[in-house]
Amino acid sequence: MSFTIFVDGSANLPDRVLEEKAIRILPCSYSLDGVPGTYNGNLDSFDAHLYYEKLASGVRVQTSLLNTQLFLDHFRPEVEKGQDVVYISMSSGISGTFQAAKIACQELAEEYPQRTVRVVDSLGAGFGIGLMACKASDLRAKGRTAAETADFLDGDAHNTLQFFTVDDLNFLKRTGRVSGATAMIGTVLNIKPVLWGDPTGHITARSKQRGRKKALAAIAEEYKNAVIDAANQCVAISHGDCEEEAQRLAELICAAAKPRELIIAPHEPFTGAHVGPGMLALFFHGKNRADI
Repeated sequence: MSFTIFVDGSANLPDRVLEEKAIRILPCSYSLDGVPGTYNGNLDSFDAHLYYEKLASGVRVQTSLLNTQLFLDHFRPEVEKGQDVVYISMSSGISGTFQAAKIACQELAEEYPQRTVRVVDSLGAGFGIGLMACKASDLRAKGRTAAETADFLDGDAHNTLQFFTVDDLNFLKRTGRVSGATAMIGTVLNIKPVLWGDPTGHITARSKQRGRKKALAAIAEEYKNAVIDAANQCVAISHGDCEEEAQRLAELICAAAKPRELIIAPHEPFTGAHVGPGMLALFFHGKNRADI
């Protein structure tokens, strides 16, 4: 391999994909009701039902920023072996992880000027990171260098789209994504927002729908209007323990423009703590975010 691809546990990739694409995972630390834990990206062994059931019952999760030392500890051994490194990060618009990784990459680039050590801002989270990592793996298999791949991904991030809805606005309220008044009114009126990763990588409201079915239909409509070359791409859906609705969204997506491959998986626990049980998200390649 010409370079090593890293993501962290928030990339939401199933174990088979990580193995098939030779993508390396960095651990994410969090605490569940004050008890420290680590998510190593093993989605197949993640008990999504139990986790989201705990969140629904009021158990609090506190996530921790991936720090610069963690990146140095994992990147340096690869560089010392003569490997270049590309890390696809959670959006700089929602986390300080990108900046921490950037500092580590700059330090290693100074120590090993002959090596390429790059961090790519995915402008997203979850499968938004994972789908980009899969593209990086495909480019690597075609002989592209780490620098060429990172340059491509820097542009591709603007076309990696993500739309989602949540069942309980209070989880977004706790992280400052919506105000307390908005959460209260939305709950009383059964308002289900459709949110997205905007052109700057921040989470903003795309539309507000009355009821869950209309929210799913609105996400499918966003896909229909923005998807590019569906038949030749992988589309992903993640869910906060609401698999039946994920299957329903998949049906709507296939009816609009059937993709070559469709992955449905539970949403990983690290960013799942901020959106809560019942979240449902769609990830795909489409028009530039600034143009929709």
